[in-house]
Amino acid sequence: MINAIYQFLQARAREMALTLPKPAFYSFHDAAIRRADETLSSHAVIKKCRAYLDASQLECAHGLCHCEAVARDAGALVLIEASAKGIHAEELDQLFLAAELAGLLHDTKRKEKDHALLGSIEADKILSAIGIADRYRKFITDAIRNHEAFKEALDSDSVGGRLVSDSLYDADKFRWGPENFTTTLWIMVEDRSTPIETLHQTFRENMKKIERIKDTFRTATGKRHGPEFIDQGITIGNAIFEEMSAILKGDASVNSHPENGL
Repeated sequence: MINAIYQFLQARAREMALTLPKPAFYSFHDAAIRRADETLSSHAVIKKCRAYLDASQLECAHGLCHCEAVARDAGALVLIEASAKGIHAEELDQLFLAAELAGLLHDTKRKEKDHALLGSIEADKILSAIGIADRYRKFITDAIRNHEAFKEALDSDSVGGRLVSDSLYDADKFRWGPENFTTTLWIMVEDRSTPIETLHQTFRENMKKIERIKDTFRTATGKRHGPEFIDQGITIGNAIFEEMSAILKGDASVNSHPENGL
């Protein structure tokens, strides 16, 4: 019955997500998103990097789809932010690629304690193997070390290095919006066999943590658009909490949802 309940709640979350507008980040910066997507699918260095990614080592809820979404948005953020920082075209191309590589590699040790630190060490090995220059390898590994929320970030004495790091962080935290409630949460609770009572009990506290993310975005673009992602996630999360409450009180029936076929 647990699986059926979570399937029902995920379906409700996805229905709600469809009623919300596309986050303005994707509308306002469509050209950067498209370039980032194209690079992610076709660049020779990205292809070399993918060959080193072992999906079995990624945590189920932060797998390849998650890493690709982060890589795309991190690359786009670098493209958007670069002109205001006086970054010239040749440097921009390298920083853009570095941000996408950081996105692909940032959760390689997600199953481990201190995954950001261990992930940066693993990333350094992969980046060395595919021939990334020392300067950009450091930008990428520093960014991976810095991508966790509510932890002090290592500063960089390089404008480019800071941009890669901040872009990775913001792209990763965009995922705390609707995606968290339409996909990530349900993978996690299924994988851990979390009882609905436990999820319900901790839900409000976790929602407060998500709310706090709004004040942590680092790039100008992230600060402008990131809170919308979080607000949309909170809207869905609050509705899901009410659904769970009704189910636990016996005021709602999972069987009544047509998509479950139960």
